[in-house]
Amino acid sequence: MELLILGTSSTKPTKKRNHSAYLLTYKNEGLLFDCGEGTQRQLMIAGIKANKITKIFLSHWHGDHMLGLPGLLQTLAVNEYTKSLHIYGPPGSKTKYKKMLEAFESSYKIESTMHDIKEGKFLETDDYYIESYPLVHRTKCCGYRFVEKDTRRINMNKLKKIGILEGPIVGKIQKGKTIMHNGKKITPEQVSELIKGRIFTYIADTRPCKNCTKLAKDSDLLLCESTYISRDKDKAEEYSHLTAQEAAQIASVNNAKKLILTHYSARYKDEHELEQDARIIFDNSFGAKDFARFKITK
Repeated sequence: MELLILGTSSTKPTKKRNHSAYLLTYKNEGLLFDCGEGTQRQLMIAGIKANKITKIFLSHWHGDHMLGLPGLLQTLAVNEYTKSLHIYGPPGSKTKYKKMLEAFESSYKIESTMHDIKEGKFLETDDYYIESYPLVHRTKCCGYRFVEKDTRRINMNKLKKIGILEGPIVGKIQKGKTIMHNGKKITPEQVSELIKGRIFTYIADTRPCKNCTKLAKDSDLLLCESTYISRDKDKAEEYSHLTAQEAAQIASVNNAKKLILTHYSARYKDEHELEQDARIIFDNSFGAKDFARFKITK
């Protein structure tokens, strides 16, 4: 599982920072979180084919988080995208998406569906589920929590010792079920190891709130907006954003393993200013750059 940073700027881009967009690669899926202006070009520069994207998650409808969507849709269509693209966003997104498609005329079409998401778990597959919780911003905005499901690693040597070979019974153990074999009860813990799933969290534009805790708890990688340095906290409060130290506090109190800062105000020329500000609170903080890649491991 890997996170590719496609943009780290906030309201306006700079010469070296594009608008918000983050690609989470998981197995054969490409999950795009936000789609700021220029996202499709950032993908090209990174050497990623747009057709890799399987789902899109919008935090909110401010332009720096979604203006790349019309162009990306057209590129996918020109590339003969064959999948059905599912896009998710806060309540009201269906109406906004319909208006967007009407405004941006295109001769190229792809099959796409916009979903208004509910609070909590809204998407689940065999391998993972995704939760969303509202944030505190100047418009409806939500954060996302990707949770990989726990799996079991079977110890085949232990199975063979008790006379169990491959078959349906092994599948039951992998699902965490206790089995009976030759009159004996065999628990999953006796012949397998539980592998905890990884957690990725994206906290978009917000002030500190209780839902930041729900999102960030035990995250292996926490990607969090940090628009301002702590000395500019008055600006953060005025425009409903976080400072780097507030992002670090969220990471620290919620047992996050690593914090990635993003969504910087254009007033800061060097992301290390924000990184150092955050490290006063949480040492494992890193200021993201466009095109940086982060492996998500346990």
